[in-house]
Amino acid sequence: MDLMKLSKELSYALRHAPWEYELELDEEGWVEISQLLVALHESPYWKEVTQADLEQMIQASEKKRHEIRSGRIRALYGHSTPHKISKISAEPPETLYHGTPARAVHSIMEHGLQPRQRQYVHLSADIDTANQVGRRRDDQPVILKINAAQAATDGILFYHGNENIWLADHIPARYILEQ
Repeated sequence: MDLMKLSKELSYALRHAPWEYELELDEEGWVEISQLLVALHESPYWKEVTQADLEQMIQASEKKRHEIRSGRIRALYGHSTPHKISKISAEPPETLYHGTPARAVHSIMEHGLQPRQRQYVHLSADIDTANQVGRRRDDQPVILKINAAQAATDGILFYHGNENIWLADHIPARYILEQ
């Protein structure tokens, strides 16, 4: 395994674009290792990465860009994200988007969007961000359009993550359309 390449991937995910990996960083930049591994495993290149690989990467690094503590990992410096994802209930924009692999669309249209191994469903404020997120798992992602205003009116809670990302506990299928 190329530990330098893994370090660069983690730096990008933890410091610059956690929303692309659907990571939920706390206010200090920590994320559960299990959540990070789920995100990494969605890419064929990182399908085999383990916690031991992450620990080996940190040990081998001269610059010590990351740290692991109590089952969590974070980047130590160089963050360019303006806000960490936090659970602040807020009124969403009228429409939100979700980029997903074509293979997942049938299940989503039947069962709605579920958080899976994450705490929340991640939604994008614009189509470009949804495309970025979706491309991590499929070269030709399907962009789903979420009627967030109606969902909020009907009692679905939304949480403001950052300027690009909104979170929800679950989005029932009736609020989802294929773009």
